[in-house]
Amino acid sequence: QRVCYYFRLLGFNAYSCDLSSCSGGFPEWHIKADCSSLLNGNCQFVTLDGVTHYVVGKWDMIIAFPPCTYLSKAGARWMFPSGQISADRFLKAEAARDFFNLILNADCDFIAIENPVPLKIVSLPKPSQIIQPFLFGEPFSKKTLLWLKGLPLLIPTNILSNYSPYIPSNTSKFSKGINKGSKGFANTKKDRSKTFLGVAEAMAFQWGEFLINNSKK
Repeated sequence: QRVCYYFRLLGFNAYSCDLSSCSGGFPEWHIKADCSSLLNGNCQFVTLDGVTHYVVGKWDMIIAFPPCTYLSKAGARWMFPSGQISADRFLKAEAARDFFNLILNADCDFIAIENPVPLKIVSLPKPSQIIQPFLFGEPFSKKTLLWLKGLPLLIPTNILSNYSPYIPSNTSKFSKGINKGSKGFANTKKDRSKTFLGVAEAMAFQWGEFLINNSKK
């Protein structure tokens, strides 16, 4: 809920959406559902506080973080075991790509999708921008791609010169910080997927201002 939180802080009626319960502490802002049926608006939904909320017309903005398990280049070793493509994993990658494109092609004027570097074989559209946490005051490197529709590129807010890899390239459990004694790296898949606070703040302040200045009256 980090991006949602900063938009709420600025007065926007923002919601997070996931199949899982939120971990940000604001269930009244969370839609526990598959976003597929909600992308184009004109719907009603119930949040975890038991209050029914209604959406009339299109969303003003969609910022999405679709699952990258089967899309990411980091999973190449499982897509090509023994040098041969895994038919089962490729089918899952195609489904993930279709979900990605469903969001990108939603009926909304302003859309942003965040994901890591994808496998070439899944043929995702060319990204609009590559960002790093250390460009937004976070002392880590974690190459992140943005696909933007109608939105401007994010402008770095606090560029740091000293930083370390957030997720090392080595795929062993030790190098990823899975061992209990490790420090500095995300310890779980969920932790590794969280948006850095500096990036979330930049998205809300920069794109929020853009939305206010460019929304149709």
